[in-house]
Amino acid sequence: MSLIDLSMASDSSKDTVAGGGPGLRARSVLALALAGLIVLLPAGILGWYALETVRQYFGQGFAENFTRLHRERILAPVTRDLALSMRLADSRLTYRFLLDEDAPQARTDFFEEAEGYRQDFRSRSYFIISLASKHYYFNDDGSLQQTPRYRLSPDRPEDAWFFALLEQGVSHNINVNHDLQLGTTRVWLNVMVTDQAGEPIGMAGTGLELGEFLADFIQDRPPGVTPMILDGNGALQAHPDPALISFASTTVGGDGMLTLFSRLPQAVDQERLEQAMGQAQANLDQVPLFTARLDGRDQLLALAYLPELDWYVVVAVDLAAAGVIQRTWLWSGLLAIGGILVLLLTGFALAVDRTVLRPLRRLQQSATVMSQGRYDIRLPPSGGGEIGDLTRAFERMAEQVRQHTRELEYRVQDRTAELRRANEEMAQAQRQIKDSIDYASLIQRAILPDHRMAALLGAHHFVLWRPRDVVGGDFYLFHNEGDRYLIGIVDCAGHGVAGALMTMLARAALDQAISSQGMASPAALLTQADHSIRDMLGDSEARGVATHMDVGLAFVDRHQGVLRYAGARIGLYHSDGHTVEVIKGGRRALGDRRRGRYDDVELALNPASTYYLVTDGYLDQSGGDMGFGLGSSLFMKLLIDHARLPLSEQAQALNQALDDYRGHHEQRDDVTVLAFRVDQDASTRFHH
Repeated sequence: MSLIDLSMASDSSKDTVAGGGPGLRARSVLALALAGLIVLLPAGILGWYALETVRQYFGQGFAENFTRLHRERILAPVTRDLALSMRLADSRLTYRFLLDEDAPQARTDFFEEAEGYRQDFRSRSYFIISLASKHYYFNDDGSLQQTPRYRLSPDRPEDAWFFALLEQGVSHNINVNHDLQLGTTRVWLNVMVTDQAGEPIGMAGTGLELGEFLADFIQDRPPGVTPMILDGNGALQAHPDPALISFASTTVGGDGMLTLFSRLPQAVDQERLEQAMGQAQANLDQVPLFTARLDGRDQLLALAYLPELDWYVVVAVDLAAAGVIQRTWLWSGLLAIGGILVLLLTGFALAVDRTVLRPLRRLQQSATVMSQGRYDIRLPPSGGGEIGDLTRAFERMAEQVRQHTRELEYRVQDRTAELRRANEEMAQAQRQIKDSIDYASLIQRAILPDHRMAALLGAHHFVLWRPRDVVGGDFYLFHNEGDRYLIGIVDCAGHGVAGALMTMLARAALDQAISSQGMASPAALLTQADHSIRDMLGDSEARGVATHMDVGLAFVDRHQGVLRYAGARIGLYHSDGHTVEVIKGGRRALGDRRRGRYDDVELALNPASTYYLVTDGYLDQSGGDMGFGLGSSLFMKLLIDHARLPLSEQAQALNQALDDYRGHHEQRDDVTVLAFRVDQDASTRFHH
């Protein structure tokens, strides 16, 4: 038998039981297929039909009510302004003014009366045209004047509307047009002014701002609804898209007018529109409805006629996009469908529970007990079919799990003991390292000359010493012989324990240099210490280990009133509170790859000045808004701001300034700032 035949035979055997009946898979598939057919097919058909019927019904009612509402909203303000325009056109003062524009009294009387009308018009504007002179007057809130804005000409296409209305002989007209001279697009209400014989002598009226008109009557619309206004020829007078409006259509006309007929691609829809317009005009209370293809979608169109304006209000409703169905109706329908589904699924669930789930539930209870670590349970009797096969598989699995669990328990006990021993050793090592570091910190602090500096300098000095770790690579030194003393700071390469060990070497090299050279020449001390460090460390650069150190040394002779300074990449700042000066150190550090040259710089002591030595841990600390280093410029500004304060207050100020600038950034390096002054008693000795 081939592999394909074996596979087919295996699949066939899985779908049958020992008694020859259908197996669990076959029964489940058959039950699911039958339930899906029974539930989904009729529910889908009924739901779709009910939803479409309800949406069509409510869509028609929505379109009709929306159209009637917009007809009234448009009619009220336009009719009011049209009535005012007619009163303005029938005024005796208007008549007198148009008969003789140049009469001062007639002109004054007319514009005084017209101002009252202007205040009542919705747009606060009016216009008047003299047929004799073709002068066009226009006033609004932006400009009030008694001179014409421009003169109409039959040769200009933009003035054709006026002469077209004269030829038509209508008493009034409503038209959407853009006035190039005024730079405004409005819905113009044009009323003819006639003499006693009924002959036209001019025109008066007002204009509604098209933008406000569209915002009030067109743009205020729900999704899926497009309100429009048509004239008697079907030309678009208002539309949410101003580009579709046919300007001056009722006065100029032409084949290029933008009409709703031209936007309906199907001839049958154009005929329906024409019939609906006729029905709306014949019966003002009727709102004809019809479905047409508009903008690529099937939409429901509703029309209402405004005889006062000879306009049609048209509302196009896209039933697929407009929310015409209330949520309560929709939820009611969904609940009804859900109820049917629940009933059908309940019957299906009962059948499945009886034939499938009860045997599986008994097996599941046994598996739950096994998951709790009890493997000596008795599984339910194994019968035929897939349930029986599954039960026997559980029995084999339980036995294997018992064996693996025993093996894992032994392994876990061994690994737990190993981890416990490793943790104890690690904790012991950590305690030893911490004790060693604490002891190193105690030793490092012991070599700092705090007591000697306090005894000689007292309140005339401060030290700001902040290692990045428990121990660090920065330290300061102090030696004195009577009124003479050597004071300085050292910044060794590295941090933590490595930096602290380097401080021991640096301290030994400097002590040896002071013993052999004395302390009067800081430059000689730096040169001697550089030789000692190179002899002690040998060729450390070849091993890639950084062993250099920055040093700043100041020798002070209070009796002679002089200060002699030399530095290795550390400068001496001194400030009297008004200016800051810096004595720069040499360019090379001690122990650098290339030997440096160090020179003494001597200056007279100034009792009004404070002298500062600072390591790059303070100057290079990142912070601020951009995360840049603090820098020497900001440090010098801090010195000017605080140099005249007592040194204890200066220490607090510089320490706080560093914390404020650092913000949430971590401390990058060890920080040391040493400052001192010469007391006034010593300064008296300088000058005697």
